Amino acid sequence: MRSSIATDPLESGLDDTDLHGDAVELRRVVLGPGQHGIRLDKALAEVVPEFSRSYLQQLIEAGHVSVNDRIAGKQSATVRCDDRMQISLQPTPQSTAFKPESMALDVVHRDADVLVINKPVGLVVHPAPGNWSGTLLNGLLAMDSALMDVPRAGIVHRLDKDTSGLMVVARNRAAMDALVSAIAAREVDREYLAIAHGHWSHGPLWHAQSAIGRDPRNRLRMAVVDLARQSGKTAATDIHVLADNGQFCLVRCVLHTGRTHQIRVHMAEMGHPLVGDIVYGGKPASGLAGQALHAFHLCFAHPATAKRLHFEAAPPPGFLALLTAQGLGYNGLTSPG
Repeated sequence: MRSSIATDPLESGLDDTDLHGDAVELRRVVLGPGQHGIRLDKALAEVVPEFSRSYLQQLIEAGHVSVNDRIAGKQSATVRCDDRMQISLQPTPQSTAFKPESMALDVVHRDADVLVINKPVGLVVHPAPGNWSGTLLNGLLAMDSALMDVPRAGIVHRLDKDTSGLMVVARNRAAMDALVSAIAAREVDREYLAIAHGHWSHGPLWHAQSAIGRDPRNRLRMAVVDLARQSGKTAATDIHVLADNGQFCLVRCVLHTGRTHQIRVHMAEMGHPLVGDIVYGGKPASGLAGQALHAFHLCFAHPATAKRLHFEAAPPPGFLALLTAQGLGYNGLTSPG
């Protein structure tokens, strides 16, 4: 496969800047026989292999790729041998997302291998469309520069933006591999407190076992699905009722699987959407930000010593204020472990 990549520093070096003053690298390439007749985005991935195809597709869509001195309009356009391609390697939101951003983080535990963070309501865990900065990942990179060398800055599990509570973060690759394996083997205990609408009538303990998958009518939601007809995964949540006043109930949820929005979907299926969870039928409550869901208990084997570590964190003020306003008794943390 022949292609010619310019080596002149004015052609292949950092010779331009974007509107924000960041360096922009220009690449000029002549396509060879191996790229004849293939898609533009595939050819681009072959001649600039150090970047992801999705990043290169973003450059095409943004007008930063030209073929024979004409701006390339479509990723699917066919290219030919001896086409002259110019690529302006612009920073994109995705390519610059993994950067340190100083922020106050509530660190519950820190040692050489792990961090345990008490995440506040409103903090997105990982960069994604619409939230390329200001995430927990950005804060972790600012707090511990060594996390630059750990995939996803050591994040091994997530909480929704509007769910608060405990998360474990790996500080090195060995710890990350051990924690990922432990989560997959269901050896990490995670328990949540939630306030839901409605009078609880399911007994002191309910085992929710409905499978969960993407909602076919709304791709932004999850839903209970029939695995014989729809794609999805099995899901299991133990739900213990702690208090009930006829209109609202306080429950403790124990995860046995870790599906997206699992507690929120299982509670809504039972007719008890979480307070504040408008995505799944809940209604807002005065003074409460987000849904009334808090990861209060976390237990796992330390990846280096194998010692079982237990952590608990009280719910945030808005959650506690709602409990008080509704007369739902709460005498501290409730995990029997």
